[in-house]
Amino acid sequence: MKSDEYIAKLEKAIAEKYGEETLEHPRSLWDEEREKEYLENLKTNYKPPTEETEKVELNGVLVSKKLVNKESNRSCPVCKSYSFKAIDDVYMNKFECCLKCYIQWVEDREERWKSGWRPNK
Repeated sequence: MKSDEYIAKLEKAIAEKYGEETLEHPRSLWDEEREKEYLENLKTNYKPPTEETEKVELNGVLVSKKLVNKESNRSCPVCKSYSFKAIDDVYMNKFECCLKCYIQWVEDREERWKSGWRPNK
């Protein structure tokens, strides 16, 4: 009997703090009409996975499919050096050269570089 009293006091405290609906069973608020509405919303709001969100398993790790298809070029096309540095990836993606070549050839000449100019070999 003591545990029943404790449960009643606990339920009363919860209802006072969070409202009566917190004590109701979730199924008591659900009916056929609500179920149909929910299913319709699922159909209209569902978006099939895109290449950006689709994941594939690669060596036991889930990786974005977009990254798997992308070939990684670690060699600078200007100086032909090979780099594992993350900072070089930034410059390779934006300027198609490593950081060293960016500083030497591109910095303060971005417009000329973007128009296609490259240093003579």
